[in-house]
Amino acid sequence: MSRRELILQELGLWPVWVPRSRAGAAPDGTLPSGTPAEGTRGATLDAAPEALLEGAPGSRAERIARMDWPALKEAVRTCTACPLHAGRKQAVFGVGDERADWLFVGEGPGAEEDARGEPFVGQAGRLLDNMLAAIGLQRGRDVYIGNILKCRPPGNRVPEPSEAAACEPFLLRQIALSKPRLIVALGKTAASNLLGTDASIGSLRGRLHDLRGTPVLVTYHPAYLLRNLADKSKAWEDLCLARETMQRLKAPAPAPR
Repeated sequence: MSRRELILQELGLWPVWVPRSRAGAAPDGTLPSGTPAEGTRGATLDAAPEALLEGAPGSRAERIARMDWPALKEAVRTCTACPLHAGRKQAVFGVGDERADWLFVGEGPGAEEDARGEPFVGQAGRLLDNMLAAIGLQRGRDVYIGNILKCRPPGNRVPEPSEAAACEPFLLRQIALSKPRLIVALGKTAASNLLGTDASIGSLRGRLHDLRGTPVLVTYHPAYLLRNLADKSKAWEDLCLARETMQRLKAPAPAPR
């Protein structure tokens, strides 16, 4: 089965039944590339997953929740669910170990991320790499990095609720596929969207939260720390708590007495 057929199968659109007598069909009943197939409401076999979402059964979130990694990446790459797609150079999916214990979630791509297609690659990215190294971690090794938004907001402004809502199914599916032991929310936007709260970073720090059974810790965004050096000590406290939490999560369960 081809990759295209696997994507259609993942979306519940395969097999595509076509009468052999249809004009242009091959002897085995298949259609030439680009010919609309019955049951796809005008979608073609070459259409990207995000476009095919309109013709698949169930809500958009439900359909995204059935995707595997390749289909999810392609759906993000071709997403047009909110106006941000019109101004992007490319969508920024995420980077790292897809089965990592650690998941770090930021706000959204900046100009450099938009150009390179990878999150946290500018000054804030270098600081994040240093933060990871401080607790014995390294980008790409048991660490996955993503964002609330997959497309850059104009002027790097705070995401609109509708924009975050459009990207939410993608992030939730990334979490479901990677199954991290611990999520670290970097900054207020990440914390607000992951936890559904408008509380301040100060009130959310220092304790565990829950996202569908996965523990979440909150700390400052690296870009904020670049402007507010005095809070780096607080971020270090958060990282130490994250490391201690991971050690507890990985500790073997005590043997029954």
